[in-house]
Amino acid sequence: MNKILVTGGSGFIGSHLCEKLLEKENQVICLDNLYSSSLTNIEHLLQNPNFQFIEHDISNPIMLEVNQIYNLACPASPVHYQRDPVQTTKTILMGAINMLDLARKMDAKILQASTSEVYGDPMISPQPEAYWGNVNPVGVRSCYDEGKRCAETLFFDYLRQYKSKIKVARIFNTYGPKMAVDDGRVVSNFITQALAHHPITIYGSGLQTRSFCFIDDLVTGLITLMQIDENLTTPINLGNPTEITISDLASMVISLTNSRSKLTNCPLPEDDPRQRKPDVSLAKKFLEWNPQIDIHTGLQRTITYFQSLFSEPNWESKGIQAQASELILKDKKKIFLKEQKRIFH
Repeated sequence: MNKILVTGGSGFIGSHLCEKLLEKENQVICLDNLYSSSLTNIEHLLQNPNFQFIEHDISNPIMLEVNQIYNLACPASPVHYQRDPVQTTKTILMGAINMLDLARKMDAKILQASTSEVYGDPMISPQPEAYWGNVNPVGVRSCYDEGKRCAETLFFDYLRQYKSKIKVARIFNTYGPKMAVDDGRVVSNFITQALAHHPITIYGSGLQTRSFCFIDDLVTGLITLMQIDENLTTPINLGNPTEITISDLASMVISLTNSRSKLTNCPLPEDDPRQRKPDVSLAKKFLEWNPQIDIHTGLQRTITYFQSLFSEPNWESKGIQAQASELILKDKKKIFLKEQKRIFH
């Protein structure tokens, strides 16, 4: 039985990963400082004897006996990582160093959750792993974009200098149940606005594209990458190569929710990429991985999840953001205090 550390484990991706790793009969330690995540995502796991939650900021060192580390800890949406850009950079860089040092001491395999943002506003499409990117190093998104690029640098320097057992996954836009209602990402924004019959906010022309990967497919890719031959150390793109414009995504959400919402355009945020489409040739070749869930199916599952959140008869009158805050903060203190009483063996 593997003893696995998942940093950022109560976040959107991390909580799904913890769940899947437990299903595969591993022991899992979920590490999170709860800056942009919710304990409600892992509440159902707390009674599992093979699961432990620890509140901790990975910009500070920690010693744990593990043989695998998935390093996911970092705010991943602009609304969160731009709230405190200095702390975002510290979390990415100091977190990478601390987790790499822990992996060295434990002789553990470690996977870095990198991002398609390392490609910046790409000049080529689709984006292969060999592409070095087009990134603004001094823009409002740089704390995240350049932070993740530097984290990759650290991983490969640890590989060269210390022979660390590394994996690097470049994650493209991911969506699905457990997305935070107020995370500012396009899928959650569109669904909450459509369910409330509010205007759908389109930034820029709406002709910019994204490629959306359903959470189940991504988690399968991450676990497969961790398990693959240790000699495979190249970064690997994990994403769905089906490309869609933002305007078309909005229209699809309106249709699937039977919403009365109309589209409204707002100025494009600074350094917002015009195109995202992963080249997943390496994932297909080395991992035999290919996303299985199409955008219509994935959106319907995600919409069903959001509908369950807003099932109260008067949720519309309370406002989306107010309702979101109530949901995210629900029982956080109670769950945390209960978990601290548990001892992990």
